Amino acid sequence: MARFYVTTPIYYVNDAPHIGHAYTTVTADALARWHRMCGDDVFFLTGTDEHGLKVARAAEANGITPKEQADRTSERYRQAWEALDVSNDDFIRTTEERHYKATAELMQAAFDNGWIELRPYEGLYCVSCEAYYVESELDEGMTCPIHHRPVEVLSEENYFFKLSGLSERLLAWYEDNPGAVTPESKRNEAIGLIRGGLRDISISRTSIKWGVPVPWDASHVFYVWYDALINYATAVGYGSDPERFERWWPAVHHLIGKDILRFHCVYWPALLMAAGLAPPKRIAVHGYLLVGGEKMSKTALNQIAPADLVADFGVDGYRYHFLRDQAFGPDGDFSYEAMVSRYNSDLANNLGNLLARVSTVVERKCGGVGPAPNPDSHLRAVAAEVYEQASHAWQRIAPSEALEATWRLVREANASLEQAEPWKADPGPDVDAVLGDCLEVLRLVALLASPALTRASQEIWRRIGLSSDVTAQRLPEAAQWGGYPGGLSVRRGAPLFPRMTA
Repeated sequence: MARFYVTTPIYYVNDAPHIGHAYTTVTADALARWHRMCGDDVFFLTGTDEHGLKVARAAEANGITPKEQADRTSERYRQAWEALDVSNDDFIRTTEERHYKATAELMQAAFDNGWIELRPYEGLYCVSCEAYYVESELDEGMTCPIHHRPVEVLSEENYFFKLSGLSERLLAWYEDNPGAVTPESKRNEAIGLIRGGLRDISISRTSIKWGVPVPWDASHVFYVWYDALINYATAVGYGSDPERFERWWPAVHHLIGKDILRFHCVYWPALLMAAGLAPPKRIAVHGYLLVGGEKMSKTALNQIAPADLVADFGVDGYRYHFLRDQAFGPDGDFSYEAMVSRYNSDLANNLGNLLARVSTVVERKCGGVGPAPNPDSHLRAVAAEVYEQASHAWQRIAPSEALEATWRLVREANASLEQAEPWKADPGPDVDAVLGDCLEVLRLVALLASPALTRASQEIWRRIGLSSDVTAQRLPEAAQWGGYPGGLSVRRGAPLFPRMTA
């Protein structure tokens, strides 16, 4: 049994979840669901990042303690993911005792190996990024290139991670593991950062107390990024269960946005190397989810809460749009109008209409009993091609391509209905053949689309007379043509996806 460990970034608790956070999380959830159906041993992690100056300042502005700020916002993330049917196996918080223990152990190992030392430091610091910049990296007016806010000058004595000494080892790792960072453009970007020259980086603070204490010097706390990155190791037993950690690490697949590429694709593998651990198996990087051409942020006032869209489109409509319309890798631009268009075309007009027509004609021509599919159907070869394309796409973390392939079956089945017009024919073998094929297509689409359509897939399964749980099926066996047995009661029902107007 293969192991598949997938993670989202852990989200910062200075603000509420928006559709950009949900895009990464729903993608990770869909991947976890696909791999479970493939029979893999799956572990899916998400959570919240709760330390640092930004959280402390947000708490102060809200008149509460940092822990209260973290508790409130972390719960909002839990609720958002529950509302989107996210099936995470663990939700980690960096304020948990297990994480304090793991962070102390990993950083102590890097310190003992000679990769961390104490130095004075003064630098240009973006509070929103929780990161230092050099002047050449800043925009006009000494502003952060991501948040467009002025940076601050911070001066303190910090512990430094000697990142510069790991350049050659990082480059060798990239050379030996060409698929470790995808897509290739992001791999090249990370390699460019390394070849451009790495500076040693500050990893601790004395100016704040809201953080994980440095185990060899209690006057310091770890700078938030180095605390946060270690969550991926904490959750699979680092610092608490060595056997469990050995089982799961380094077979981890990190899903991240491009704004945190430097931390995950350069700093994180280097930190693991310094501690004597293997770098992650894969880091998959996606672009921004833009609204009106701009990245979502509090300052831009363009954040959209997932719940606002779920209220209109339902959970399945929400999940399907972002997995189908937003290709994983490049930037995507969200619009409500595009979401309505995709919902109507793929879900209401194609899949919903197929289910409605088939169930209606089965009732009228077959007494409500679904016929078995034709073993020699022309759709059999289509189904085999669709499965191969969808399977390869899910393996490559390309949900939009997997769903595009899956919907080829929907279109082909609708075309077969239009050509045969069984609603005009007398009951008999010809009618049974076309309806049996379409019922088999509905079975296959419910199966292959279930990582996206967590509710509609089970409803399709129920309406065509199948009593099991669609997610309990195992691939590739369940995707073979002919799995619909026939002789089952087919139920009509309300429209699965009622049409919408923009």
